[in-house]
Amino acid sequence: MYPFLRLFWQSFLARRATRIGLFDTQVTTHLCMPWDLDMWMELNNGRTLTIYDLGRIPLAYRIGLIDTLKSKRWGLTVAGSVVRYRRRVRMFDKVQIHSRVLGWDKRFIYIDQSMWKSNGDCASHAVYRTALTDAQGIVSTDRSAAALGVPVDSPPLPNWVLKWIEAEDARPWPPQTQNPPDTIAASRAEDAA
Repeated sequence: MYPFLRLFWQSFLARRATRIGLFDTQVTTHLCMPWDLDMWMELNNGRTLTIYDLGRIPLAYRIGLIDTLKSKRWGLTVAGSVVRYRRRVRMFDKVQIHSRVLGWDKRFIYIDQSMWKSNGDCASHAVYRTALTDAQGIVSTDRSAAALGVPVDSPPLPNWVLKWIEAEDARPWPPQTQNPPDTIAASRAEDAA
């Protein structure tokens, strides 16, 4: 289940905190709970992504994005991510999530997040390709920048992020599979017969 109580708590704290600049780092603190664990008694990789959510939402509050979303009736979505896991997080470990906006291109906003253990080790690092949406789909970043009152031009994205974007652009969509959906449906029909 999604940790709504934790989200409400982080949102409450963020709403009470002072605003930060668009490229400032937002830091949130979290505790690895028993229900965050996998069968190997460490933080589940999927739950790691959920805890990263709990860092991005407060960032959105503190940079003023949530107010803009509400006034424009826009949504916020994740269009892609890449994660590097390096250190185990165990039950009751305290971690900090560092979240910051890296920049944007014509469609997407890139957010950098890292998870730090109390001993100073970086447990994982993620970069998210995010987008603002309205009833017609993705809101262009020149429109979102104007709504936020920030420069339309992004600072240069790091080279390694540009290479990830290039790799994503080269990736086929829809994915190429050995069993296309029509083959799977035919196979299920044969199994049922």
